Amino acid sequence: MSNSSLDSLLAEIGSLAYTDLKVRYEEVIDRPPPPRLSQDLLRRALAYQIQASRIGGLSHKVEKLLRAASTPKADKENQRLIAGTQLIREWQGQMHVVDILENGYRWRDERFASLSAVARKITGTRWSGPRFFGLTGSGKT
Repeated sequence: MSNSSLDSLLAEIGSLAYTDLKVRYEEVIDRPPPPRLSQDLLRRALAYQIQASRIGGLSHKVEKLLRAASTPKADKENQRLIAGTQLIREWQGQMHVVDILENGYRWRDERFASLSAVARKITGTRWSGPRFFGLTGSGKT
């Protein structure tokens, strides 16, 4: 497949409505999309899969590292967050990136003493910060 046909296919993905994206996702990936997946993430997942099938995806080594990193650990709640780490969460169609600092957290150039304070600022309601960012138990997403 030429670059121009891949480009046109990706442009088409960019213009599809949410319902059409779900249909195309199922056609390309051979299973329905995860429930409540945002239109933006659905579009990105579909575009990645199309590109990976045409020009190659991640190496076996990278896939193995990602699988290992996403495997729950028994002592996950006791893990400390290291300064320089970023937590990423999608909330109501927006991506939120929180930087872990030596003495707190930064979200949108504002410093916070706790992760729960960041979660409250993002959602407008009381949340457990670790739960909101998926560091403990299953919170609503």
